[in-house]
Formats: sequence, structure tokens, C-alpha cells
Amino acid sequence: MTRFWTGDYYNEGNGGRDSIFDKLKEECGVFGVFGNSEASNLAYYGLHALQHRGEESCGICTSDNGTFHYHRGMGLVKEVFDRDNLTGLVGNQGIGHVRYSTSGSSQLANAQPLVFKYRGGDLAVATNGNLVNEPGIRKELEEKGSIFQTTSDTEVIAHLIARSPKDLVEAVKDAFSTVIGGFAFLIMTQDKLLAACDPHGLRPLVMGRLGESYIFASESCALETIGAVYERDVQPGELLVLDKDGLHEDRFAPMERRAVCAMEYIYFARPDSDIYGVNLHTSRKRMGQTLAQEAFVDADIVTGVPDSSISAAIGYAEQTGIPYELGLIKNKYTGRTFIQPSQELREKGVKMKLSAVRKVVEGKRVVMIDDSIVRGTTSLRIVNMLRDAGALEVHVRITSPPFMNPCYYGIDTPNPADLIASSKTVEEIRQAINADSLYFLSERGLIDSVGGHDNEYNRGLCLACFNNDYPTPVEFKDAKLTSCGCD
Repeated sequence: MTRFWTGDYYNEGNGGRDSIFDKLKEECGVFGVFGNSEASNLAYYGLHALQHRGEESCGICTSDNGTFHYHRGMGLVKEVFDRDNLTGLVGNQGIGHVRYSTSGSSQLANAQPLVFKYRGGDLAVATNGNLVNEPGIRKELEEKGSIFQTTSDTEVIAHLIARSPKDLVEAVKDAFSTVIGGFAFLIMTQDKLLAACDPHGLRPLVMGRLGESYIFASESCALETIGAVYERDVQPGELLVLDKDGLHEDRFAPMERRAVCAMEYIYFARPDSDIYGVNLHTSRKRMGQTLAQEAFVDADIVTGVPDSSISAAIGYAEQTGIPYELGLIKNKYTGRTFIQPSQELREKGVKMKLSAVRKVVEGKRVVMIDDSIVRGTTSLRIVNMLRDAGALEVHVRITSPPFMNPCYYGIDTPNPADLIASSKTVEEIRQAINADSLYFLSERGLIDSVGGHDNEYNRGLCLACFNNDYPTPVEFKDAKLTSCGCD
């Protein structure tokens, strides 16, 4: 049998420079259950709902009367778990994780949850995000005798907890106070589950209830999937502790400037999710409407690049009165893009992943809505695809400002030199992607479209990838430029 991918499994290492599409890679997804005998099954369905946040590896760890059971593997949730290994994951509490794809880090050792034994017993850790000062902390811990088993910066937290003479909760507080970055953590012991977000709230984490049990997830869509009721978002700097006595609300740090990742609203999160009370589909529609107000162009149809840009395309169409059409169709069964052995097959792979509907776009002036332009290669391919299908004009509208700075908080961004907006003007980018016109949503248009928190800086958004205004110190950034804490 001929196979077109080069690794041991389909999704291995597909997030690098050789990917057919150069879209930004999702961070990761975490899911937790406390107080439910079906913890592993709930985690399985919850991770399914979060699969878009990571397709390279996944895992679940449960605790049954003080005994840990866990299973991790490379690949999709449905590939890694089956009835047999789920049956073995007994217990009334558990945490799960899906990990995104990134070139060169396809290691089972880094699949989460990470599980450790220390003087206090067993410890399982799952996170979404990145710790920008991890290299320095790791070096200091190694000089003091710590032996690391993975290359994941998540392991740093486990070592900080294990070395602390304090009780677990205080040790966790100290550990989180030591690290800098964007993160949402779930930590589990034999009888406790802890949940926390960084002081800026860069990475989302929600809490829900299913009967008497507590549920945590990176996105609210996972709560809906298992029938849980949304309670609230975990607040920046907050530490929630669940044990036999119930929920204990605590803090490891005061909330600093709230700075929720803008790309969650633009691209990463599912449209049926809510972040801090803002529905993603609704906010993306507003982005499209605002784009129409800022950059109207006379055209025959509006189409969105599936899937993340569909909502914005609908909003643009509604605002302008130009009909919305399915001019581009995504094949949902190709998985992540595989590495092709030749340029000829590579180009065929593009059409396997995305196709233009000739009868819709032929002879038409097309407005193509997309969420971002990273290197520009994807936009060029899609514009040319529409032209090859007979489009007379292709006008590109982007629902984010120009992406010109790397993210240090968990998004797999390329080297700054590879970000097309870091070195080219909008006109130069337009020429590079072969579009008739190009417009990026303004920062103010983005902020107003999301809504967010009225009295806070940037209404509570992090826009560092657009304007270089990072909410945390990034003097450590060069040590770990394009990595996620899940690596």
C-alpha cells in the first residue's frame, strides 16, 4: 500500500514549514472531571469536542480511590481510545488533553497528561499555553539535581511542586507565581483537582456542572457536548481546588491586565463556544460586518475560507447585501495535511483539502473572507484556485490586522522573518497573493467586534501578534521562540 506521509502515523509533524497550508496551529485543549464515576467517558467525549485544538496526540488520566490509571497515544481521540482502554480508566475524577501538531516534536513522551510520582503521591498535569521563562527555570532546576523526562515545559511545574516543602495547594501557588506566560492548567492528585489560569487570562478555561460533578474545559462547546451546564470562566490568576469537601476558590496572583488571546476569537475556538460571555459565531459575524463598513467592494458573491471564516463571510454578506455563496468547499476527511513526496502531488493535495466550486464562482467578482495571512502561501493558492475556477476578480478581506509578530503564549508561529506582514506593506502582500484588492480589519474594528470588557485595556484582548504590545515580559522569548507548552 502506498502512503503519502513520512512518519509513523498520519498526523506526525505536519505543522511545520512543509505543510500545504500555512495556517497558525491551535494551542492545545484540556478537559477535567471531578465527582463523576463516568469520568473517563466524559473526558473522551469532551476531548472529541476539543479535537480542533490538537490532532497530534491525546491522553486521559483518572484517579480511582487513590490509584492512577492513564492512557496516552499519538493521533486523534478516536484513534487512540477504544472501548477496552477506556474501560480500564476507572475513577470518579480525571483530566484529559489534546495536543496540536508541530514539526519536530512528535514524541509520545510529551503527550499529556504528564504523570509523575513524588513524595506526596501521584501527580498528573495537563496544560494549554506556553511558559516564556521555562528555559531559565529548567536550567536552574537541573543545576539543583532535577532530572527531566520530557522536553515539555509543563514538566517544570511538576518539579517546582515536588521540590516545595509546603502542602500541595501552597506549592502550586508558588509554582504558578514563578512562571511567566500564558497558560490554563489542570492538576490532579489522588483526591484533588486543581484548575488555574495565568494572571492575564491569555488562555481560556471554563467551569461547568453536570449534576453534582464539576467539569473544566478549554472551551464551552465541550460542556455542551456532554450535557454539562456552563457556570463561569476561570478568572485570570485564580486557583480553584476541588476535594472531598467541595469547591474552594483561591488565588495564586491578582488579576493583571486582562489580555485574552485575540486569535481565540478570530480563529482558534469553535464558533459555538463562548469566551468570557462572548459567542464566537456572533463576534465573527460582527468582524465581517465591520470589514464591510471599513472596506466595501462592489462584487457578485461573498465566500469564506472554511471553516473559521464562514461566520465572518455571512456577516460581510449581510452588511453589504452581496449574496453569500459556498465558493470554497473543505474536505473534512483528509485529516491534517500530510507531507507530499513531490511538488506535483503537493499541488494535488491542495485540491484534496480545499476545492473551489466552479459553477458558483465562474464569471463572478468574488470577495474572499479569511481570518489571517501568515506567510502568504495559503492565500496565494486559494486566490489562484478561485481564478482557475473562472473568477473574474478576487478581493481578499481579512478578519484580523496584519499578523507581524510571533506569539510566545502557545500559538505555533513561524520565525518573525517568515511572517509576510513583518516585511511587506499591504500593497506588497496584495501583489504576492495575486489578489485584486486586499484589506485587513483594523485593530479598533477587531476590538469593537469582539466586545469584551468595556473598561479594560484593549477591552481585555491581547493584540501582541498585531502590534508588538506583549502583556508580559518577553526577555526570555528567544530561548523558546515557536513552541507551545505542550511540546
